[in-house]
Amino acid sequence: MRCRIFKNIRTTNLFALFVWGVFFLQTAYSQQKKWNVLPFPVVYYTPETRWAYGGAVTSTFRFRSDSLNARPSQLSLGVVFTQEKQSLYYLPFQLFPQNGNYYFYGELGFYRYNYYFFGIGEAAVPKELYGVDFPRIRLNAFKKMGSHSYWGLRYQYEDYRITETEPNGAFDQGVVAGFPRSITSGVGLGWFYDSRDVLFYPSKGAFVDAAYWLHSPIFGGNVAFQRITADAAVFKKVGARIILAANMYGSFNWGNPPFNMLSEMGGPKRMRGYYLGRFRDNNALLTQAEVRVHVVGRLKVAGFTSLGVMGASKPILRFSNPKFAHGVGLRFVANRKDALNVRFDYAVGSDGGNFYFTIGEAF
Repeated sequence: MRCRIFKNIRTTNLFALFVWGVFFLQTAYSQQKKWNVLPFPVVYYTPETRWAYGGAVTSTFRFRSDSLNARPSQLSLGVVFTQEKQSLYYLPFQLFPQNGNYYFYGELGFYRYNYYFFGIGEAAVPKELYGVDFPRIRLNAFKKMGSHSYWGLRYQYEDYRITETEPNGAFDQGVVAGFPRSITSGVGLGWFYDSRDVLFYPSKGAFVDAAYWLHSPIFGGNVAFQRITADAAVFKKVGARIILAANMYGSFNWGNPPFNMLSEMGGPKRMRGYYLGRFRDNNALLTQAEVRVHVVGRLKVAGFTSLGVMGASKPILRFSNPKFAHGVGLRFVANRKDALNVRFDYAVGSDGGNFYFTIGEAF
């Protein structure tokens, strides 16, 4: 079955929105402070996309009221295509007005993807390829309250339309909630704590990102459910060359979430070694640990392990059926000033091994 529903959506709207956003922000920007615009290629590899290629433009700036030492704000625009015939158009942003007393971040994007579906919970099904088109809006507005804490509001919107399925598969049989279309629109409350010394490769400190979500038709969606998520990590330097890092992530849903909004494991960040969405259910709890070692010059190595459990309403988490993954990786420092690394990982789960080549750490 093939049906491209989003023919009337024009990706050039994202470019127009980006230009409008830059123009608007320039009215609050001091010409005495440098405005940087940097184009760069985008290349990465994951099991979900295989090789991906494209380009992005990033603009960094400071607001008129900011000091020269204030954390810079950032707008980006990216266009990426993959070997799996996927296309991604996205505009992420991070804004720190009034010397970081406020923090606005989020993403506007349109994605044409295909994924494998493996079933829900322990009721595994033969993997089934499906196509999907969806726009995404994620907005977060936070106010600094304390030396390291931000509190604020969140908004999320996705119009998830299945465009292609395999004949006689789980989708065609009508047993997957959210097929052929789900519109999720929800508001949330958030708390963000960050004491890391640097953003991309911290050697000390911690962060916590916690949220409560209410998705409801009253906000323009067609599904109703609630969610609580929490993502936390801690970092500690041991000696001159070794950093220990640990991460815990939890996601808990109740109500009637569509399959694409269920908690999931896998991918380049959570439970490396498994395909993104290999495990999917109402609830998930994941912990992962990593040893990061500076070898010489710009070269670093890492070893990591992950443990996760899934759950539904009863039991909330199935501790008797844990998932494991382990792996090793290489790091090359691409930007010494910001400690930004090119990451190459190989991870193994119960299904076998997977390679990852991308920018930035998993956590």
